[in-house]
Amino acid sequence: MKAINRLAPAHEHEFEARHGLPEALPQGERLLWQGSPSAALVAVQALHIRKVAAYFALLLGWRLASDLHDGAGWAAALAGCAGMLAPIVLALGLIGAMAWLVARTSVYTLTDRRVVMRIGVVLSITFNLPLARIASADLRQRRHSADIALTLAGDERIAYPHLWPHARPWQLRSPQPMLRALPAAEAAALSALLAPALRQAHATPGADAAVKPAAGSAHPLPQRAVRAVQTVQAVPPVRTHEAAPEAAHAGA
Repeated sequence: MKAINRLAPAHEHEFEARHGLPEALPQGERLLWQGSPSAALVAVQALHIRKVAAYFALLLGWRLASDLHDGAGWAAALAGCAGMLAPIVLALGLIGAMAWLVARTSVYTLTDRRVVMRIGVVLSITFNLPLARIASADLRQRRHSADIALTLAGDERIAYPHLWPHARPWQLRSPQPMLRALPAAEAAALSALLAPALRQAHATPGADAAVKPAAGSAHPLPQRAVRAVQTVQAVPPVRTHEAAPEAAHAGA
């Protein structure tokens, strides 16, 4: 079973050696944190289910007002609106199901050497991001959740469609992988571990070298050696951005 090179996707197979990982971690590498996005938060923030529901509500109001204006009685006008409910409920149900599938099939993993993102509903893809290739991490806090966007060092990039919805919105030219729709408590725990792990990765000589597999491992996590990061002199703590109160429940 094949894992992914740092920024090139590879499809998963029927099973995982360890939850969220296509292979067992090499000897000496420690698992620091693992989690998944919240389905409800994905529906609201990534798939904008509230905005879609508001749009349908406006359509129903327009239909009701139009029928009444044309002389139809309340019974006929309400019956016309009732006929629209089935497709509206179906559409909202599909969005909710999609959010549930995204949350169920996504696993974010932090080790002392890398961030691993296992994502994908139909075709599962694993992205293996060495900490030495992550220039910075931005924490965007909301009322009950938070997102952590990762800025990659160097010229290599992951295509935005490969990442979505696990990508920072509107960063199309330089897509940023994003650990998205995390409950506030999990995001706080992750950021507390990620900041020192990034500093350690950039401070340790040879931290950007390929990870050596465990002895006797038939299928190690493959990773190409990477160049030393020239543009990053020191990695600051995870930056925090407070979302505006009125946008607390809006899409990212």
